Amino acid sequence: MYINNNCANCINFKKAVIIGCGFVGSAITFSLMESGLFTEIVMIDSDKERAEGEALDISHGVPFARPMKIYAGNYEDISNASVIIITAGANQKPNETRLDLVKRNIEIFKNIIPNINFNEFKGVLLIVSNPVDILTYAAIKLSALPQNRVIGSGTVLDTARLKYAIGRHLNVDSRSVHAFIIGEHGDSEIAAWSSANISGVPLNKFCEMRGHYDHNAATEKIAQDVKNSAYEIIARKKATYYGIAMSVKRICEAIVRDEKSILPISSMMHGEYGIDDVVLSMPAIVGKNGVETQVPITLSNNEILELQKSAGILKSIINDNIF
Repeated sequence: MYINNNCANCINFKKAVIIGCGFVGSAITFSLMESGLFTEIVMIDSDKERAEGEALDISHGVPFARPMKIYAGNYEDISNASVIIITAGANQKPNETRLDLVKRNIEIFKNIIPNINFNEFKGVLLIVSNPVDILTYAAIKLSALPQNRVIGSGTVLDTARLKYAIGRHLNVDSRSVHAFIIGEHGDSEIAAWSSANISGVPLNKFCEMRGHYDHNAATEKIAQDVKNSAYEIIARKKATYYGIAMSVKRICEAIVRDEKSILPISSMMHGEYGIDDVVLSMPAIVGKNGVETQVPITLSNNEILELQKSAGILKSIINDNIF
């Protein structure tokens, strides 16, 4: 998937850009360095010295990984990258929801996105900053990029948390758990229990195989624990960054390798489940051009109503805060 870099308009699938070098951006860079996906990673931050320090620190691990170049750059370095990952934004404070961050972070995006447009970026724009659904929508509207090439990290991390929790509950490998968190990456997210299974075995049946019969209580507790995970981490250590770093690495794998992987990323809805002109997370096929198509999964009537409610919450925030 490596295209001639001598062409100014060609994509270098071995090059990534990180915009925002705080805890999240730096953890993502470290994760990508260890992955070997890229041979060039550019770090951009409004604090150039911070970017230089992080790049230098992470570069010292290259002898233990694979040959690559990690450096602090500027927006002129982005044009031929395969992926731009935006993590820039204000941090979520204790007792603050992701949606509380809207106004501050939209203003930051209004400074970042025009620079991406100016440099004629041809790859996939991956939004990680919170609230990710709202900011992905803002990035779509502010950028000159096709909608399929502007995606958010969405509920990829929430889904990993769900799989981890189910795996612990049932004492099975979480990689054998197939389940999704959908909707908002936030308080209105939905655990799609109707489609959940363990290696093809319906969830409730597998639970009973493992001696668990109080399904409603168990699923409600797991869903709440997953929803509150970020708040608990923030209360203890002021920020979350390792889990999202691994999630972003997984999304980048799907893009760079053109894997056609099904991941619950944030993307624009176009009438699916009666939802239009709002960005939220649904399972989608992800490859070198971003979103190829969304994947319909089995949802109960109540889950569809909850998804529509989640979309309504996001849409009201969009209408109040963006344009």
